[in-house]
Amino acid sequence: MKLYFAPMTCSLSPHIVLLELGLPFELIRVNNQSKCTADGRDFRKINPKGYVAALELDNGEVLTEGPAILQYLADQGPGHAMAAANGTWERSRLQEHLNFISAEIHGGSAPLFSAEFPEAIKTVFRQKLFKRLDYLSDSLSDRDYLMGTFTVADAYLFTVLTWLPTFNIDIENWPALASYSRRVATRPSVLSAIAAEAATLPV
Repeated sequence: MKLYFAPMTCSLSPHIVLLELGLPFELIRVNNQSKCTADGRDFRKINPKGYVAALELDNGEVLTEGPAILQYLADQGPGHAMAAANGTWERSRLQEHLNFISAEIHGGSAPLFSAEFPEAIKTVFRQKLFKRLDYLSDSLSDRDYLMGTFTVADAYLFTVLTWLPTFNIDIENWPALASYSRRVATRPSVLSAIAAEAATLPV
């Protein structure tokens, strides 16, 4: 498999999962501005949507969108270690977490990256994001991970929480989230993924 990524973007989450599961893969960096890959290809020919992450399988099929990639990878791992089996209640609950992170945290953060939005508009989006972080903080107040044990949803949530400093949002305002983020950050897969991405050369 090949994972197309850009450092510290949402593609970090499947990178973490690949390492957690010990699945073989090749890491290929993408320049989000030029849409050029580290091996000289036009990324838009791999993923016409033009953004990471993208997972290219050995048969040439390409899968995009974080929640889909994460669940696909989890199903390749042994013993449903990072996602319950399809058709179970626990899998539906996992999908609930993934959709919430994708729509409300990931999607809700997107306007805060833009230089085109005035600060007054960004304030509105921040306030909405704060309510979502309140919910997550409450959810994690009595457990180590979203589902009790580390799953693909935690890889995704950790990834989007790393963006908060970019928006001048202090995660310490949500102690349960801050503790959660520090806990996930110590996992060997997370440390290895971040180090591997940092070691790649800019495209």
